[in-house]
Amino acid sequence: MTDTTGTHPEPITVMVVDDHPMWRDAVARDLSESGFEVVATAGDGDQAVRRAKAAAPDVLVLDLNLPGKPGVQVCKEVVAADPAVRVLVLSASGEHADVLEAVKSGATGYLLKSASTADLQDAVRRTAAGDPVFTPGLAGLVLGEYRRLASEPAGAAPADGEPKAPRLTERETEVLRLVAKGLSYKQIAERLVISHRTVQNHVQNTLGKLQLHNRVELVRYAIERGLDDE
Repeated sequence: MTDTTGTHPEPITVMVVDDHPMWRDAVARDLSESGFEVVATAGDGDQAVRRAKAAAPDVLVLDLNLPGKPGVQVCKEVVAADPAVRVLVLSASGEHADVLEAVKSGATGYLLKSASTADLQDAVRRTAAGDPVFTPGLAGLVLGEYRRLASEPAGAAPADGEPKAPRLTERETEVLRLVAKGLSYKQIAERLVISHRTVQNHVQNTLGKLQLHNRVELVRYAIERGLDDE
């Protein structure tokens, strides 16, 4: 994974997965020419999982429509193997079901293929930083779905009542509340007058305490507890 602790941060590493060779090569070339390091490409689902595990990119740019193994399954397996890998879906489909399935599978963002090269570059940078990135109109859809899920009965609750919630610090709770409201890490940093890195550290600590894997799960956790309304 990229080490950004030095004076000269290394470029963000990216892997591009798409079954259309011309599109895959074009995306990889555009990203490479704009300063990203393309460490691998793949054209089918099984190949994508193998190469992602070997290359460990910062960001996996992933198409959903893949031969052999669908993109959502690739996303699940890659994130399960290495939660540090961020997945940015780049798809021709704007169908709500596809968007929600991708997010539930662990994708950090979802961009339509109609996006400009500049939009894609920005999305990869933000995805690498852990910010959820969505084509305009899709972010509200995702947040709305998690609100709906959070309002449903929990199902099989423990017989002895609510499990004891992990203890978060006051600042971690404050950051979590702003995450639930949909603010980016940059916006949270500006709101709390702290650095972007400090926000990332608080989020990572909170994920660890709550035993969650990504920001999407964190948002759902916060909404279930009404933190987005406070």
